[in-house]
Amino acid sequence: MIVRHQIEHTLYFRYNAPVHSSVMTLYLCPLQDRNQVLLDFALVSDPSGSVFTFRGPFNNWGHFLNRPGPYDSLVIGARSRVEVGPAQSLPNRLGASAWSRLEGSTRDPELWLMLQPSRFARSSPALEHFMQINGLETGEDPLTTVLQLRDILHRIFEYAPGSTAADSPIERILESGRGVCQDYAHVMTSILRIWGIPCRYVSGYLGPDAPGSVTGESHAWVECWLPGLGWVGLDPTNNSEGDERHVRVAVGRDYADVPPTRGVYRGWAESVLTPTVTVTREDP
Repeated sequence: MIVRHQIEHTLYFRYNAPVHSSVMTLYLCPLQDRNQVLLDFALVSDPSGSVFTFRGPFNNWGHFLNRPGPYDSLVIGARSRVEVGPAQSLPNRLGASAWSRLEGSTRDPELWLMLQPSRFARSSPALEHFMQINGLETGEDPLTTVLQLRDILHRIFEYAPGSTAADSPIERILESGRGVCQDYAHVMTSILRIWGIPCRYVSGYLGPDAPGSVTGESHAWVECWLPGLGWVGLDPTNNSEGDERHVRVAVGRDYADVPPTRGVYRGWAESVLTPTVTVTREDP
């Protein structure tokens, strides 16, 4: 079934003194591929000004804006309409030769890159201890291995908004057992890379289950590459596949590659960001 989502994402920056010469890159525009069609996208800001579109790393669409100032608040609004198709049906297993086929395929530069450690997805003594005490090991089949890992992380971790920050290392959730979707994604990515399974971080939105319903959250999950299947979306936070509820905005090695916004400004002011997200399901 094809599902249509309307998304409104607002970023409200408030400064305690006027700022000048603000420059910013944004990853807010949903991707378009064979399983996701971008129908409309608009980006506005107050103060207004020029916005430049660029194709960023990993083939993501980004936007660049600069605002000379002075101003003590900045509002950025992104509106999009997207149609998402259902996830591909997965077999029960890939077969006895799947691990060797996987190893041979990772000579591809794109896949090799998604096996390398990155800022938020990397091995550490804490991760090795976590894997040991929870008995996390590869199985006979790569597909069943990744599905079991997704199930285990969903069961072990507690979803607790506010328990971590955007720049929290994986040690935070490993020690406390509490985190949010990007923490789940970073831990799963780190473990799959250790096991030799290419894995990338996905930023986006999670839409509602029923037509006419509304949700209000950005989201993050992972995509792992498996022989014969390609990139497979897996959501450890919700213990699901990347289905028609998942609207993909950008992919990268981890959150550091695809934050919704990154920028600098001139001035001595402190800033506070208040984001709001509304995702409305409008089935065609």
